[in-house]
Amino acid sequence: MKNKIIISIIIIALASLAIAWKFMDNKPAVVVTTFEECVASGAPVMESYPAQCRSGGKTFVENIGNELVKANLIRISSPRPNEAITSPLVVRGEARGNWFFEASFPVVLTNWDGLIVAQGIAQAKGEWMTTDFVPFEATLTFVVDKNVYSTRGALILKKDNPSGLPEHDDALEIPIVFQK
Repeated sequence: MKNKIIISIIIIALASLAIAWKFMDNKPAVVVTTFEECVASGAPVMESYPAQCRSGGKTFVENIGNELVKANLIRISSPRPNEAITSPLVVRGEARGNWFFEASFPVVLTNWDGLIVAQGIAQAKGEWMTTDFVPFEATLTFVVDKNVYSTRGALILKKDNPSGLPEHDDALEIPIVFQK
């Protein structure tokens, strides 16, 4: 009698495993290597800044450039990191007065491989001869190549450095996405 019960339990377990195997999703495992891939895989995104996504025991952090490092020198309100942009692009924010020279500083837009797509000058919208934050604005016009390898790029706001000395160079770099 005991043998019949044990054999019945084994048969039921094997049948259950066979049914489970038949209905299992046999898709290959998705290998996640970037924040974007993690989000696309449906993994949860943590509400933090920068955003974080966890998949397969690893945490991937959204690339926001060096915005947090430069926050006490220059702040950008538009466009935000990883925002899709179109032409003409209006860049707005605020920078400390010493970021400017003669009320302006250079702004550069590059594509995925670092080639300059547009460049212009950000103009102070207030008294720039101060150590306080001063609002600025710049407009960049560009053309997006429809056959481009990647729609990723970078917006670079350079501290104006009339001396040309490298120790006075500084820049805020934020990732952007070109909208086709």
